[in-house]
Amino acid sequence: MREIADVTSLLDDFQAGRERALARAISLVESGAGSELVQALYARSGRALTVGITGPPGVGKSTLAAALVRRLRRDRKEVGVVAVDPSSPFSRGALLGDRIRHADHFDDRGVFIRSMANRGHPGGLAGATADTVLLMDAFGKDVVLIETVGVGQSEIEIAELASTTIVVLQPGSGDAVQLLKAGVLEIADIFVVNKADHPGARDLVRELKAMPASGARRRAAAVIATQANEGVGVDELWDAIEAHRRFLEESGELAARRRAALAYHVRQLVIGRLGERIEAALARIESAAEDPYRLAERIVRDL
Repeated sequence: MREIADVTSLLDDFQAGRERALARAISLVESGAGSELVQALYARSGRALTVGITGPPGVGKSTLAAALVRRLRRDRKEVGVVAVDPSSPFSRGALLGDRIRHADHFDDRGVFIRSMANRGHPGGLAGATADTVLLMDAFGKDVVLIETVGVGQSEIEIAELASTTIVVLQPGSGDAVQLLKAGVLEIADIFVVNKADHPGARDLVRELKAMPASGARRRAAAVIATQANEGVGVDELWDAIEAHRRFLEESGELAARRRAALAYHVRQLVIGRLGERIEAALARIESAAEDPYRLAERIVRDL
């Protein structure tokens, strides 16, 4: 009964717009105990613009996200930021560097920033990322930025969750070629060439603009040059994000992307629950006498 009362109290605080309730709700879903809360709040979601920011490590994703938050706050938009940091494979602890990188927004009540450890989760996202985005949306955030850890090929997962995906590159690093091999360039709705004062920036912009629409994207990606640490190009980036949102709405693709985000969310929940049951089954193995194929077949049959 106490648990039910606690959830009811949390829901009341959440719906009253108390920021501490949002923080508690996210902690609850990270612990794996937030299903009842998410179910109760799901109907309130679906309004926020979700923007994924991905790309190789060191290209300035966090600096760009911070600059974009400043631009959004000029328009008095409520902003949520989900910053996923890598976890140690040993301690499972995250660097959580965004607490330093976004420090200038901590006193702004219109901005809510949440660090998340990916805990080895593939795809550059944390297992609870989808729940966190949903909660920020339900809380009333106008825009939710999702910044991934920057791990290369598996970054493509962000495109399943965000309505607009930004791929950040920098000139002179060879990242564009590597990402092309990995297929990451195919997920971009917008390319950002950061550190645009670099001598090779103009060439990279030209190469990206020459790329045709590819993959499932029906529209060639916009290409924006920025110097995020100076705020240069950030207005143009926000204009490109809004233009992409209009395209999604007018073409009917926004509804399709939201269905894809829901499918991603459900898939992660199913995989997580199956993973727990598989681990429990593996823990019951008493010896190494039985071959792995027979054990695997028995576990699948039991599931």
